[in-house]
Amino acid sequence: MLEIQTGVFVGSLSALVRDLLWKKCREKVDEGRCCQVYSTNNEQGYAIRVTGDSCRSVVSFDGLALIAVKNARWRKLFATDGREDGSLTS
Repeated sequence: MLEIQTGVFVGSLSALVRDLLWKKCREKVDEGRCCQVYSTNNEQGYAIRVTGDSCRSVVSFDGLALIAVKNARWRKLFATDGREDGSLTS
């Protein structure tokens, strides 16, 4: 992988390596945040995963993964459904 900017890595990995890397990121993230975007066979052609401290979250809108910015209204709407951690439930 190439570090094209501080903390931003780009590369072509196998699914196994990608998932192991994501597992390690989730274990190590404390105060920061991690985001992983990878190619997959869906309408968008990619999937997004985020974890850690983030005001942005991945949400599903008619089958498309979109980024939502959390604010007071977000917390009111989604605080009880378990998706506030930034994961996309499929």
